[in-house]
Amino acid sequence: MSKPILISGIQPTGKLHIGNYLGALKNFVDLQNSGRYKCYFFVADLHSITESYDPKEKPGQVLNLVLDYLSAGLNAEKSTIFIQSKIPAHSETAWILNTVTPFGELKRMTQFKDKSEHQRENINVGLFDYPVLMASDILLYDAEFVPVGEDQLQHLELTRTLARKFNKKFPPDGRAGGKVFIEPKPLLTETPKIMSLDNPNKKMSKSMPEGCLFLDDSPQIMTEKIKRAVTDSGKEIKYLPESKPAISNLLRIYKNLSGLPMKKIEKKYENKSYGQFKKDLSNVIIDYFMVFQKKKNLLSKNIRKIEKLMAVGNKKAEAIANKKLEEVKKATGLKK
Repeated sequence: MSKPILISGIQPTGKLHIGNYLGALKNFVDLQNSGRYKCYFFVADLHSITESYDPKEKPGQVLNLVLDYLSAGLNAEKSTIFIQSKIPAHSETAWILNTVTPFGELKRMTQFKDKSEHQRENINVGLFDYPVLMASDILLYDAEFVPVGEDQLQHLELTRTLARKFNKKFPPDGRAGGKVFIEPKPLLTETPKIMSLDNPNKKMSKSMPEGCLFLDDSPQIMTEKIKRAVTDSGKEIKYLPESKPAISNLLRIYKNLSGLPMKKIEKKYENKSYGQFKKDLSNVIIDYFMVFQKKKNLLSKNIRKIEKLMAVGNKKAEAIANKKLEEVKKATGLKK
């Protein structure tokens, strides 16, 4: 019996931080290693150009994200790892899906509204059409599952809607009831929401680098950033997200990297100072990412090998995507 297909990707828009790691990348590795899925993980570089960027930096950002994938534990022998822009079928299928996408559905996407607020000087059509390209990314591979956070559920629901609309309008060979696309299901796993180190009311974001703990930060920088992280009034080290958001955020990081239950951590730091807790937390973070950083340093010394791995992944993904695109073209009458 074949395994269900799972797909997801991350945008190459700069260095990954601990929020990206705990919110997505660690989950990718766990899903791959579970052995329950046939996994596809891609670098979403087409999505990333909807934001302002320096073209000279983009190739380096793509390569850096591939290195992060491999250093975190994604394995090209267990998963298909590829670059989105190397597979033209993604863009072509997105255009065809645009023709069955109701304008009103895209207008109500909350992420478009949020992103428009943050980049008022660059509210482009790509940003508006982002969910249709995301639908193409998923539907081309017959993915049954997509690991998503709650903020992406609306996009995935649109993907399901577009699959249904396409299947109804363009059944294969004109046979009613036939289906070109599979409707994917969300795979909601517990992904901790990591907040900014200098503002616990805002999610950790590359757009506010001063509050980020990057995976590539040196041990010294990590220690310094944790030392400077804001705390709450009082001295109690308790997980109380509503009344003590700052220390709760640091406790969340400690829990997810140490594997210790929250109650045990609270007990450990009963009557201890914020300073002692922060010192220990720095050590937990440094120890956890030591293997990642060593592996990345080693991989970065053999870029030719990485490029060959990506060429193989791109070729595998392209063969599958092109086959599905052929079905799409036949169903829509674009090909005999």
